[in-house]
Amino acid sequence: MKALVKVKPGPGHLEWMDVPEPECPEDSIKIEVKYAGICGTDLHIAHDTFINSPPVILGHEFSGVVTEVGSKITKVKPGDRVVVLPSNAGTCRTCEYCKLGFYWFCSERKGMGIGMDGCFTRYAVVLEDMVYKIPDHVSFEEAALAEPLSVLVQAIEELTPIGVGDTVLVSGPGPIGLIATLLLKSKGCKVIVAGTSSDAFRLELAEKIGADRTIDALTQDLEQLVRLETSGRGVDVAIECAGAPASVVSCLKALRRMGKYVQVGIIGKEVTLEFDTILFKGLQVYGSGGHSLSTWEKTMKIIEQRQVDLNSLITHRIPLSQWKEGFEICEEKQGGKVILFYDAQ
Repeated sequence: MKALVKVKPGPGHLEWMDVPEPECPEDSIKIEVKYAGICGTDLHIAHDTFINSPPVILGHEFSGVVTEVGSKITKVKPGDRVVVLPSNAGTCRTCEYCKLGFYWFCSERKGMGIGMDGCFTRYAVVLEDMVYKIPDHVSFEEAALAEPLSVLVQAIEELTPIGVGDTVLVSGPGPIGLIATLLLKSKGCKVIVAGTSSDAFRLELAEKIGADRTIDALTQDLEQLVRLETSGRGVDVAIECAGAPASVVSCLKALRRMGKYVQVGIIGKEVTLEFDTILFKGLQVYGSGGHSLSTWEKTMKIIEQRQVDLNSLITHRIPLSQWKEGFEICEEKQGGKVILFYDAQ
C-alpha cells in the first residue's frame, strides 16, 4: 500500500511511497481509512516546526471501516463504521494522567502521525480503547472531523464557562476557529471572528456558518470594532486559535474586566505582552491542549445528535495521492476543512 511518510528530520522530506501493509495483533483493530483530515500539525511536521519521529506516516484525524480484529477484541467487529481517538496512541495507560483520562499529559505519549504511524494511508492499526463506533446516519466525512471537534469541545464545553448571551471573540478563522464558531453559535453566543487579509476566504466562510461579525485585523481596527459590538464593554471570552503572538495580545486587549481567555492555538515561539493586563483586568486564563476521555464521550454525542453542521466546513475532498494540492490549499488558507481519501491500488 501507499502512504505519505515523513522520511527524515528537517523541513520537507515528505514522500508518497510504498509501505508494508500492517499486521493486526491480538489486542488490536485494523481499519481501512475512508477519510482523513489535514491538520495544522501536519503542516508543522512538514516544516519540521513540531516535534516528530521520522520515519513516520503522517495524519491523525480519520474515520474508517473495521476490516480485521485481534482475538482479544470484543468492542467492534469487521464491517463496523468507526472513528479513532489518535492522541492516546503510545501512552502508558497506567500513570496518574492516563488513569484520570487525561492521556494528553502522559510522559510516554507519542500520538498517531507524530511519534507513530498515522492515517495518511490505506490501513491503520490501533488499540481497542481508541475506537468509537459511528451511527449510520453520520457520514465518514463528518466523522473524520471528530478529533478537531473534540479540541473545541474541551475548550468551550469543559474548561470554560461560556453561556447563551456571551459575546466571544474567536481569533484565527482556520478549521479550529471555524469549529469554535459552530459550537459557540449552537450555545447561543454572539461570535466575532478575527483574522488577517490572507484569511479572506475563511472569514467569508465564518460568516456563512453564522459568525455575527468578522474583522480583518490588518485593515480594520479590531479594538474599536469590538467596543462597538459590545457597547464599549469588551468581549466576555476570547478564544485564541491562530497561534500568533499578535493575536494573543489582541485577544487580551479585547476582553472585558473579569473576562476569560482561552489559548487553543500552538504558538511555538515567545510572546511579548503586558502581563499585568491579566492582573489589572482580573482575567481568567485557560490553556486547552488536546482533549480527554470525557471530552471524546461528549464529542461522540454531539456528532451522533448532529448538534453542529460539520459538513458546512468541508470545502475540499482530495485524493491522498494529490496530498501536495491539499497541503497547498491549507498553507494558502484557501479552504475550510480539507479531507483526503485513499486512491491507490
